[in-house]
Amino acid sequence: MKIAIIGTGNLGLAIAKGLITNNAVTSLYLTKRDISSIEKWDAYKEVTTTSDNREAVVKSDILIFAVQPGHFSSILEEIKELLTEKHIIISTITGFKVPQIAEIVGDDQFIIRAMPNTAIAVGQSMTCLCSNTAGEKRIAIAEAIFNKLGTSLIIPEGQMQAATVICASGIAFWMRLIRATTQGAIQLGFDAKEAQELAMQTCLGAATLVIKSGNHPEAEIDKVTTPKGCTIEGLNEMEHSGLSSSLIKGIVASYQKINSIS
Repeated sequence: MKIAIIGTGNLGLAIAKGLITNNAVTSLYLTKRDISSIEKWDAYKEVTTTSDNREAVVKSDILIFAVQPGHFSSILEEIKELLTEKHIIISTITGFKVPQIAEIVGDDQFIIRAMPNTAIAVGQSMTCLCSNTAGEKRIAIAEAIFNKLGTSLIIPEGQMQAATVICASGIAFWMRLIRATTQGAIQLGFDAKEAQELAMQTCLGAATLVIKSGNHPEAEIDKVTTPKGCTIEGLNEMEHSGLSSSLIKGIVASYQKINSIS
């Protein structure tokens, strides 16, 4: 696949890393206004770095946009005359809806929105996808790309804001829980490196158990809670302090914020 990432900031670079690591491209163009921070990626034979978005569009079939929302319209205006029937437009830009893209480039273009998270750099992103009517004919290609970099799910565009909170912001929420577990382990006597390793692997194990078994999390919790045991004691203390409630409130607060700025 010939892919261009227009706007290689944190997310764009994470996508690039995932594509390169998983050998998912035949050619990859990376664009940025100042390419000094990404020039090292030219060392990969399939990668070209450039500040010229138009060059990247002409040389690619799949265009993944990861620019700041305020710059997206002007970039689309800049490249729209170069778009052909071969191009697939994939936008990762929060709050910029499919009809807004179509208004600039035309509704006959294959337009797809994707909301991945930064775990895409290690092939473990949860990516949600939606599209315009034309884009439905090519959304399987987007699925194939993002399934190589984790897991994808097609959803209605009306759920994309919520998906942004759960999947993209959710990375930060889970990092904070890992950090808290690490701090607890340090208090119990482990050094910082050991504590973090224990927290990380246990988090990974918990998620993998649910994924592989297909069980509800409570079913797995029941397997490790015994009457009058230490696990249920700890869980109940956390719930008394509002663990589930505070997490849900945080998710809802993030959702309200994203809707207020979009």
